[in-house]
Amino acid sequence: MPHTALLRRVSALAVLIALPGLALAQAPQKAPAPATTPAANTTAATSAAPAGPDSVVASVNGKPITQGDLAIAADDPALSLPGVDDAQKKNLLVDYMVDLRVGAQAAEAAKIGDTPDFKRKLAYFRDKLLLNDYLEQEAKRAVTPEAEHAIYDQTVKLMKPEEEVHARHILVDNEADAKKIAARIKGGEDFAKVAAETSKDPGSKAEGGDLGWFTKERMVPDFANAAFAMKAGQVSDPVKTQFGWHVIKVEEKRTKPQPTFDELKDQIDQHLIRKAQQDLILKLRAEAKIVRPDAPAEAAQPAPETKKP
Repeated sequence: MPHTALLRRVSALAVLIALPGLALAQAPQKAPAPATTPAANTTAATSAAPAGPDSVVASVNGKPITQGDLAIAADDPALSLPGVDDAQKKNLLVDYMVDLRVGAQAAEAAKIGDTPDFKRKLAYFRDKLLLNDYLEQEAKRAVTPEAEHAIYDQTVKLMKPEEEVHARHILVDNEADAKKIAARIKGGEDFAKVAAETSKDPGSKAEGGDLGWFTKERMVPDFANAAFAMKAGQVSDPVKTQFGWHVIKVEEKRTKPQPTFDELKDQIDQHLIRKAQQDLILKLRAEAKIVRPDAPAEAAQPAPETKKP
């Protein structure tokens, strides 16, 4: 495996884009002694956190790289480095920006920016960035406390009351065993203790057969029909489903509580954002003059038939 030192001065483009996982696999080591070259000294000087976006963290041929440049790079999903500490991530981002500027300056000297293909790409990515930022602004305007609570109130009004059951069960392979277990419990043995000893359900056995709260549609019909027909505290006779034979105990019954605002807030915000952005695009399309020469022509409508006298 490559040595950790490669992360420091091997191309940051390769480290951050092609091999982001490499940084996660390495153990942190002491930074090397500062080199005597200007570029190395500049990189070492970035260890102190700058105060604002205009603070210079490095320069390439006299052109500065600022803390704001690093912040933009850090937001790039391709440069995500989860688990890397802030100091190491900053150092990698500075190296990346240095390599980016070095390469960009060389490309400009080679007149890459003057080619028609590059200009088309530049126009495309400029439009994309403009739209993304515009949609982000629209999202921020859309998510307000008033809008959130209005959606929440509408949502809970549409929710119909649902009955919930809190139950335990014991699952076995045959009816005979289920009958014996039901008799033991109805005879006074603790349901949770018997479930831990006998149940074949690995998901609930360790919890004394506890299934928590559930609505009727969450369970298979035969099990649900039996459980919801019982009263709190009641123990069932054996119930057969496709999974085997069950002995059920209903602990409690209630009307399912409505979700709180905090429980739904994230979903509400996503709804408001999607709707606001979709409405904006539809509005802009409706107001624009859009020409599609390559669009399929609408099928010609047949002439209406005329009745013969």
